[in-house]
Amino acid sequence: MTDGKKKKNTFTIIKDDSTDGHGGYGAGTVSLENMSSIIVDPNEGKAYVDMDAMHARSSVERRVKWIRDREEVQGGKLYWIVWVTVEKGENGPYYSGVAGSEIRVNREIKRAYKSMAEHVKHMEKSLKGQIIVEHMDGPSKKLLGDFLKEFKPEMWENASSELKDQLGMES
Repeated sequence: MTDGKKKKNTFTIIKDDSTDGHGGYGAGTVSLENMSSIIVDPNEGKAYVDMDAMHARSSVERRVKWIRDREEVQGGKLYWIVWVTVEKGENGPYYSGVAGSEIRVNREIKRAYKSMAEHVKHMEKSLKGQIIVEHMDGPSKKLLGDFLKEFKPEMWENASSELKDQLGMES
């Protein structure tokens, strides 16, 4: 930011359907308006919203060359980009879909690993309201659960017991 203000964490909240069922331009396209990206950094013990991850430009993704082979990024630090979809239910907004995608970054050799196919698949599953976090390590799941619970307590309260269970958080 050039004006010296600190960038605020924001969460994409539900907007109106841009196609309104008219079937014209944009009909049949996927809308990412209800999705946000959270970076879970178990190395620093923190989780935060980074909307730049939606375009593969998050703070942890910049200034490295992406490699398809995890073995070429030996010693890389683990991060998760978690795709979180918000929907509106009877009791108000809630976290409906949550899917974590791994990335490994080795700053010393300026190389990083991620599976673009996995990221795209997890984004799609999150949009469909699925919870995919069982493959995440325990500390990362706890960081994510604590973040979601503290960030918007009302959305956490309205979230499914499946999400809370998979993150190891009491309902």
